[in-house]
Amino acid sequence: MSAPPGHLALILHAHLPFVRHPEHEDFLEEDWLFEAITETYLPLLRMLRRLADEGVRCKLTMSLTPTLCAMLRDDLLQQRYLRHLERLIGLARQEIERNRHQPQLFELAQFYGRFFTEARAFFEETLSRDVVRAFRALQEHNCLEIMASAATHPFLPLLQDFPEAQRAQVRIGCDSYRENFGREPTGFWLPECGYSAGLDAILQEANIRWFVLDARGLMFARPQPRFALFAPCYTPAGPAAFARDRESSHAVWSAESGYPGDPVYRDFYRDIGYDRSEEELRPFVRPAGLRKFSGLKYHRVSGRTEEKEFYDPVWAQAAADEHAQDFFEKRGARFQELASADFDALVVSPFDAELFGHWWFEGPRFLETFLRLAAQSEDFQLTTPSEFLTAHPSQQIVRPNPSSWGENGFSGVWLDESNAWIYPLLHAATRRMTEIARAHRDSSDPLTERALRQAARELLLAQSSDWAFLIKTRSAPDYAAARTRDHLLRFNRLADQLCAARIDQNLLKECEERALIFPDLNWRYYL
Repeated sequence: MSAPPGHLALILHAHLPFVRHPEHEDFLEEDWLFEAITETYLPLLRMLRRLADEGVRCKLTMSLTPTLCAMLRDDLLQQRYLRHLERLIGLARQEIERNRHQPQLFELAQFYGRFFTEARAFFEETLSRDVVRAFRALQEHNCLEIMASAATHPFLPLLQDFPEAQRAQVRIGCDSYRENFGREPTGFWLPECGYSAGLDAILQEANIRWFVLDARGLMFARPQPRFALFAPCYTPAGPAAFARDRESSHAVWSAESGYPGDPVYRDFYRDIGYDRSEEELRPFVRPAGLRKFSGLKYHRVSGRTEEKEFYDPVWAQAAADEHAQDFFEKRGARFQELASADFDALVVSPFDAELFGHWWFEGPRFLETFLRLAAQSEDFQLTTPSEFLTAHPSQQIVRPNPSSWGENGFSGVWLDESNAWIYPLLHAATRRMTEIARAHRDSSDPLTERALRQAARELLLAQSSDWAFLIKTRSAPDYAAARTRDHLLRFNRLADQLCAARIDQNLLKECEERALIFPDLNWRYYL
């Protein structure tokens, strides 16, 4: 049988901002990591290992950002995650007893008890707590291609006037990739798919072969691409740009018509952390007295909040299978339409990894069913961008258009009236980091080197796109604003001490313990 005419590259972008607070016994925002491990990363690993064990031809591309990898490999956060799971298992046991006379809720409480218990066993016993190593093993067995990304996930176009800062973010991100995955990176996830002129040259300097753009990045390129979005294009500096296919993305994550909105799926927002009394939750919810998501959700999407019906995992899994079949058939139909074109068509479908499992609980089931169907398709075959470029090395050269995958296609999410105040501060600190790096370029003093590394860490962490996003969306605006100010305050204190040649070792040690990331950071990238 001849090879299918089309190629589909599924890409999952796994990222969380660096949140680690050893100064507190419990910290609310650390739950972002714990929820993602339980509901996304562990289910994805189990699914990919299952497909590999069964010999299913699976081609998937992922990014695991440096901040996420640092948290996943952190001993303190691993211990806190296990403590988090123990609390959830205890809460599920209480719910099993509480609902023993209500059959539907009793079954759901048992379901969650099994879910959390299996997550604990898989994390601690099967993976020995090392999620990053498990993803690395899948890459080494050619089931997965892992991309590099910038050090702390900044929106790089808003650093366009500071190429040293863009370069440092890219280079430090690539260094982190080598440390975590033991090989040279080939592909690069531009945070938020944010592209502006000059980034292709910085990626080329780092030996990056390809990256991903939003559809606007290629559709408005100069000259216009001959094959629209269905083939990569090389940039003037060298790396190839792959564009996001809106049609396939829209089918999955559209708020109005995407699959996750089906009434049979689990409702993300209705959670017993808000339904139960504080007294019932007190033994299991930390920080004490705080209302937050527990992970035990008994209702499905149907109806208004007060009218929602109970969730049925069996029905939801059946719906996920049906939606995977629908997605598969529509991708096949699309490739049949493209079959008459005189080129090998490629469709690139990138998604936030956390959509699958965390936001859309049934997402991993949908993905597994689709991957099984795609492995047998006669209309298209799964590929990765690296694999596609190897087979199709001759491509058009264009200048991509500045763009992002955010609302309105560029910087509106990360630069608006709610968060614009952070940029004069960030830019002043960025300029200052370059100045102190140049002033100490010949330094060999160990204490000065430590202070320079820590100053760079504080600046990198302040540049994360997550803080502007959380302020804009009002998801956690106070925390995001505080993180930005705190990192910049510590940066400026260290910069002042470097300029005065009087480094406070107690302050330096405190900063290092708070920002336990990039231990071998090369501050000379700012030169």
